[in-house]
Amino acid sequence: MIDTFALALAHALLALTAWRLFKRKDLDNDGGDRKIVWGQKPDA
Repeated sequence: MIDTFALALAHALLALTAWRLFKRKDLDNDGGDRKIVWGQKPDA
């Protein structure tokens, strides 16, 4: 019984964390409109 509870709790917390991360608005923002060309180092 306690093993099932611990397993369910761990998975529920992982699912809650993933759900909260995917709902963040700043994940869609890459920080600008600049385009990095293949083989070129990005500006620091």
